[in-house]
Amino acid sequence: MTALSYQLYSSRLFPPLEDTLKMLAEIGYSHVEGYSALLADSVGVDALERGLKDNGLTMPSCHVGLDMFESDSAAVAQLAARFGVETIVIPYIQPDDRPTSADGWRAYGKRLAAVAEELSKFGLKLAYHNHDFEFVPLVEGAMPMDLILDSAADVMFEYDVAWAVRAGADPMAPIAKYGSRIAIAHLKDIAPTGEAKDEDGWADVGHGTMEWPSLFQSLRTAGTRYFVTEHDNPSDHRRFAQRAFDATQTF
Repeated sequence: MTALSYQLYSSRLFPPLEDTLKMLAEIGYSHVEGYSALLADSVGVDALERGLKDNGLTMPSCHVGLDMFESDSAAVAQLAARFGVETIVIPYIQPDDRPTSADGWRAYGKRLAAVAEELSKFGLKLAYHNHDFEFVPLVEGAMPMDLILDSAADVMFEYDVAWAVRAGADPMAPIAKYGSRIAIAHLKDIAPTGEAKDEDGWADVGHGTMEWPSLFQSLRTAGTRYFVTEHDNPSDHRRFAQRAFDATQTF
């Protein structure tokens, strides 16, 4: 069974949060994916909890910085329990923190494996979310994404397909290789070359150059459970949320 979710980061520039959650429920979304900034203080946490409850939304996955977890794993687990989160997702590695060698990426994978083991004690799963740099081969020829996942067997994969395509990767190859390990997929689209410059070259799902109908079906067949619509910089988040939802109904 697949489920459609919405990455709340897409609406970060369009406060207040309660209006966004109401909008998503009205469009037809059942789930959202949170991110660390929404959990930064008790006021934000309370607002998120109230907004989800008022609009009948659930949050099965949430992006959490690795440093946040490593500094207080119990607090992260407590927040996950409060929101019914099933999967914690590590979203990004800052440029200065990125390994530069195959051994460095393997070590990073083992670091994630340790986090996954700790999370399992709380009944939680860990996933890793990619950008483009994990799909750029190293001098040695290895791909960082492969090194991470091969070094951390218990870490799931949140596959951001469009970022992989931006790196020049074959979007189908990770689906064939990792199959059901891709627990979550981000639905994001790429505008034709030279278009949508004010939106960093991204497009609404189903309105860009990505072959989403076939990709969606391949991911679903492989066992992906959650599909999360996302746009990194929409000029109109309502337009994006509605068009993304409508497009996925045709895949």
